[in-house]
Amino acid sequence: MSAEETGRVTGTKDKDYNILWFTETCLSNVLRLETYAQDAEREGDRELADFFRRAQGESRKGADQAKELLKKRLSS
Repeated sequence: MSAEETGRVTGTKDKDYNILWFTETCLSNVLRLETYAQDAEREGDRELADFFRRAQGESRKGADQAKELLKKRLSS
């Protein structure tokens, strides 16, 4: 692991970039899991669809928590 901050390259500190990346990844996952759940439902596999919906809820929760953290940090 490098001790050097890469923010000098991107203009965004690693810790700030990481929370932005995490938020975007969670939201992308929510969208992807919707497709997976619909595929399972189309095949009549309710158990798998429910699994993907639960996972979708967890990704949505992660995105919501990250957005709250970002909101708090940006307002200070």
